[in-house]
Amino acid sequence: MRIALDAMGGDFAPEATVVGAVDALNEFGAHLKKLYLVGDEAVIKKELDRLSCRNPKVEIVHASEVVGMDESPVKAIRQKKNSSISISADLVKRGEADAIVSAGHTGAAVAAATIKWRLISGVERAGIASPLPNENGPCNIMDAGANVDAKPRHLLGYAIMGSVYAQHVQGKKNPVVGLMSVGEEDSKGNNFTREVFELIRATGLNFRGNIEGHDLFESKIDVVVCDGFVGNVVLKSCEATAKVMFKWLKQEINANPIRKMGAQLAKSAFLSVKERGNYETYGGSPLLGVNGVCIIAHGSSSNRAVKNAIRVALESVKHQVNPIIEAEMERYSNLFDVD
Repeated sequence: MRIALDAMGGDFAPEATVVGAVDALNEFGAHLKKLYLVGDEAVIKKELDRLSCRNPKVEIVHASEVVGMDESPVKAIRQKKNSSISISADLVKRGEADAIVSAGHTGAAVAAATIKWRLISGVERAGIASPLPNENGPCNIMDAGANVDAKPRHLLGYAIMGSVYAQHVQGKKNPVVGLMSVGEEDSKGNNFTREVFELIRATGLNFRGNIEGHDLFESKIDVVVCDGFVGNVVLKSCEATAKVMFKWLKQEINANPIRKMGAQLAKSAFLSVKERGNYETYGGSPLLGVNGVCIIAHGSSSNRAVKNAIRVALESVKHQVNPIIEAEMERYSNLFDVD
């Protein structure tokens, strides 16, 4: 498989991206035919030299521009044709790569994939499926920020695509789908969520109905459906809560020598809990609905997160979910005839 990595994308690029790429080669090299590192050639080469990497599977593709975090995504893709994310998407469009991975500007990655590859037949809006740790395995928030002004039929598409991904890539039999709302009763929510509820209920999906925030971690839910505005707020709130809880715990432990002694005894337990909720282990989130494989990694991705994002890309390419998504969208096409 051939992966194009946006080597200039992310808070710690290019160091973290290049190290992550080398780590991926060391761990998943048997599945990688080519790994394109897209970005400033001189900078990337310097990093590879520092790591003494001479792997023939690595190819640097020069990109003279980078999309800034404050730039308009669509405008940047149309005007910065030599940006690392644009050139990465072009490699897939020309058939030279099978997937792209980027920890850079999320909107730019979504725009590049949507504009250059187009959408799968039957899909109106692409969505990001972002995994959260759940007692029963990863729980995918769909959409986590690609489409903040969604319509009810868009969320119907998210439910279908998220279910396909959970089943065929994550190996979940008959995935459970839930709709994020303000109460579990069927009548709860606003006009928007109630309309979405009826649309999803009319499908053959394993629809649990409305769910609340606590279900994200406690209940057997595989796909959480919401618009990109809600999904992004939920995702970032969960990340921030986990981060601050460990910060407070560390402060309280260090405030007392007896607590510090006890913490040493429980250190392995603390580390295990931290690992269960660590986004680095999940790597990246697939952008579902586009005619290609695009994995969006966290903006503050470390080399470990980049390595695992490449792993997610390899898994997505291997399972070829796009034809299945297209078939499922056609199967439920009659339900999309709503405003």
